[in-house]
Amino acid sequence: MLNFNNEAPLKIIAGPCQIESMDHAMKMAETLADICYETSMRWVYKSSFDKANRSSVASARGVGIDEGLKILEKIKKEFGVPVITDIHAPEQAKPVSQVADIIQIPAFLCRQTDLIVAAGETDCWVNVKKGQFLSYREVANIKDKCPNNKKFMITERGTTFGYNNLVVDMRGVHHMRKHYPVIMDGTHSVQQPGGMGTSSGGDRSFVEPLCRSAVALGIAGVFLEVHDNPDTAPSDGPNMLTPDQFRKLITKLKILDSTIKQKL
Repeated sequence: MLNFNNEAPLKIIAGPCQIESMDHAMKMAETLADICYETSMRWVYKSSFDKANRSSVASARGVGIDEGLKILEKIKKEFGVPVITDIHAPEQAKPVSQVADIIQIPAFLCRQTDLIVAAGETDCWVNVKKGQFLSYREVANIKDKCPNNKKFMITERGTTFGYNNLVVDMRGVHHMRKHYPVIMDGTHSVQQPGGMGTSSGGDRSFVEPLCRSAVALGIAGVFLEVHDNPDTAPSDGPNMLTPDQFRKLITKLKILDSTIKQKL
């Protein structure tokens, strides 16, 4: 049974930013499944069928909801792994809930009441990305929009700091973990939104220190975007990890998490 709890062993949410094709998605799922099996890490496969929030109208967005759900369903069945994907409109909640185990609310849409209500009315876990413009204390207002869904978690993904830059306030992680399962989005937190003009930049060298800091507080999971060739990926390449970087990082995080959560 899928469960997220700050006191339980760390879980990993991982996958490429967007669903590029059936072949690529299956290849990435197999790679990640092997790594998570080798490291004994419980994980969830993530990928978006539509990247609706892009810097440029010319940017690639993904395969769309129909093809995307077919691909996620195949991955779920073949690898026996839960899947998560995001929605952008209330009417997407029901069809997505028939495949996904977790419905994700994008950060820029985290205050869209109808969207959150629709996600909360499904039987799925609801993972809300905390908006870059939102303080950690305002998350309570989001949770109040789906009071009957007890499967709610919040993802920290950085806060706007000037133009084209994000910082992570670890006070927020500490505060939120007292009230909700917390996920640390290690890769989007190092993003430089719009930093490359028509696309976002990023600095993946900061992924590890941010994840280690959050895991040291005792959280439910870490969100990491992984790609076999990040530098040629259609979106979020500068902040995604390679499979090898992913393997090394989650190995360290597993040790840190088990140390932090021991009953001393």
